[in-house]
Amino acid sequence: MGKQQRIVVKVGTSSLIYPNGQVNLRTIDRLAYTLATLNHQGYEMVLVSSGAIGVGLASLGLKKRPVEIAQQQALASIGQTELMRIYSQRFLDYQTKVGQILLTRDVLEYPVSRQHILNTIETLLGDSVVPIINENDPVSVDELDHHTTFSDNDELSAQVATKINADLLIVLSDIDAFYNKDPHKFSDAQPIRHVSKMTPELEQAASGSSTQFGTGGMVTKLRAAATIMQANQQMILCNGRDPKIIFHILDNNEESVGTRFGK
Repeated sequence: MGKQQRIVVKVGTSSLIYPNGQVNLRTIDRLAYTLATLNHQGYEMVLVSSGAIGVGLASLGLKKRPVEIAQQQALASIGQTELMRIYSQRFLDYQTKVGQILLTRDVLEYPVSRQHILNTIETLLGDSVVPIINENDPVSVDELDHHTTFSDNDELSAQVATKINADLLIVLSDIDAFYNKDPHKFSDAQPIRHVSKMTPELEQAASGSSTQFGTGGMVTKLRAAATIMQANQQMILCNGRDPKIIFHILDNNEESVGTRFGK
């Protein structure tokens, strides 16, 4: 793989929130350090971040995600503000500014609004500002007449990466790679290092989310990979425990890291 210039990084709730529900400040700090360092080196970095509801739960001292949509939206509203405060503070520690973009599916599907969003992202990147993108959870509900929601931020990150013609999408997860079976359940599960095309076997190997705080799982990551591959782009799925793994990927050592989707 040649040197990448425009990189989309997606980080999931499981990487940002500890199992006890508290915010994982160490991972956020390392993520900010890594993306800021690459930004200073001339890479165009875009962050798609989950975690608003998880941070909202932590902010209110709650342990369990509520079932009611309105309560989830309220938590997202509280959590998004807190999450961006943390990101802004951490990135500024490394002399990098960030900008917030909240999206719904219809905004990306409607040509006029999509172009405005793309113009905003291009302007931010041109000013060496890192766009931090999340779904606009307080207004995205399944009950609305038009389709506003992404199934999760895995799908959102793939849509963003394809529309801004990113060189690479890096998905940071709570798992080391894509496996031939669920490694949380099967001790003999083996990582698949390279996927060049989608197969029924891969879809069967995919499983649901392994944490109570997130919405994504291997199924959604496979969908994101399919979107990326259809656009002839590349995606790497790897463990987000230490975001400095991104340095390893961009140093052309990606063959030993996670799973690469695409040619």
